[in-house]
Amino acid sequence: MKATIIRFGLLVLTTGALWITGCRKFLDETDPSNYTEDTYFTKPEHARSSVNAIYASLRDPMDGGFNGAPWTMTEFATGQAATDLGQAVNSYFIKDLHNTADNTYGENYWKNYYKGISNANLSIAKIPGINMDAAEAKSLLGEAHFLRAWYYFNLVQMFGNIPLITEPVDLKSEQLRPMQAAPEDVYKLIVDDLTAAENAGLPWRDASGKVSLGAVKSLLAKVYLTMAGYPLQKGAPYFDLAAKKAGEVLDSKQFKLFDTYGDLHNPAKKNIEENIFMIQYKTQVIPGPWQSLIIPYNKNISAYSAETGGIYATADFVKSYDAADLRAKEGQFFFTEFTNQDNRNLKVNLGGYFIYKLFDVTAQTTTANSDLNWSLIRYADILLVYAEAANEVSGPGAKVYDAVNQVRTRAKLPALAGLSKDQLRESIWRERWYELCFENVTWFDMVRLRKAFNVSTKGFDNYVGHKFSYGPVLTERELLFPIPSTELRNNPNLIPTKGY
Repeated sequence: MKATIIRFGLLVLTTGALWITGCRKFLDETDPSNYTEDTYFTKPEHARSSVNAIYASLRDPMDGGFNGAPWTMTEFATGQAATDLGQAVNSYFIKDLHNTADNTYGENYWKNYYKGISNANLSIAKIPGINMDAAEAKSLLGEAHFLRAWYYFNLVQMFGNIPLITEPVDLKSEQLRPMQAAPEDVYKLIVDDLTAAENAGLPWRDASGKVSLGAVKSLLAKVYLTMAGYPLQKGAPYFDLAAKKAGEVLDSKQFKLFDTYGDLHNPAKKNIEENIFMIQYKTQVIPGPWQSLIIPYNKNISAYSAETGGIYATADFVKSYDAADLRAKEGQFFFTEFTNQDNRNLKVNLGGYFIYKLFDVTAQTTTANSDLNWSLIRYADILLVYAEAANEVSGPGAKVYDAVNQVRTRAKLPALAGLSKDQLRESIWRERWYELCFENVTWFDMVRLRKAFNVSTKGFDNYVGHKFSYGPVLTERELLFPIPSTELRNNPNLIPTKGY
């Protein structure tokens, strides 16, 4: 069984890693399919290649076409996303609040993120036994701990009580069919992993896209902010931890907001400035896969042969922006018209608010092969994490206002001032909804806050009982996605998610 595990892991590595030097060294090996765990982890380049393999699982939920894509799962769950892709039934099940444990979006996240955890466990267990430079080994282990924390942080928020696996598993392992752990235990591992990564000697930034100290501290701030809220409700001490950790990112001066929103979808801006941590793509090698999903259904505007209309913003959400907000202007976060694929002088009305902040202009107009990365953590998020957490700790203050107003200033909105703590809290929440929409952030905010944005009142309703603008009403069961039915069938030790 050990040989089976390592061969699968190395398959992920050779098809998934984008750090070409490490891959080339691996590909020079003779008959790699004969490696086992015991014979593979013998050289420094094996350590690097094994860690590269952990990153690959970040990409899996991004793939999709006419059947939709798993990454849209948390967007449809907000009530702020629409679709014209009739055959993507999983999208409709979530959007209309009729989700089931058979939804393959959730299955994709579960399967691939646990695959990432498995690869991380293998690297964490085996790298210490390799004869290599101690600093390099420590740095690689830092990357592995961060990635394991990333996968667990997303899984525990999505699914609640999940298995906690920290060692490589084989057929004799007690963890082959694991029990579920309490969320508190999962969060403890996440914090421990990120603390280890924080002390691993990683650079503040990494232009190649590997894990950096900035990414570690940013994720730790987001974890602490989540732990302060639901379901753990650790409150004030964790707001303080979140504010301090986000403050370290701000005080480092290593990151900054882009000057224009166009830079959010500019391939030349990969892994720099506002982009703290991203999923890596490269045109003609592993191109970004979401472009055909975010364009309107069969409007003949794109170089892509498939125009699916898979996901776009509801008109009610876009119209809830302040009239002066640059983000809601044409060609900023959204677009309602574009040029015809055969005549770029001819404009086409798209019939909806499509997501320009994710739009690769070159791929859409000429190459049909995207070079755009997907941002997982950007500086605007961390500014708002700091503002929210620091306001909870000590109320409005100059640094809190500065953080939120940096985001507002770019949007051409007036600076906030003179607000009470409660007023500022909701103002910061609104900025998170407007700034971070369609980046797999909003639903997680809804669950930790137990709040949902009301596009009519521009205030916040309680999560349970909130009515989407198109009709469905959230219930307690929508606080989690269901553990996939395939996992329940394969592991009798798992307890189904309540309500599914």
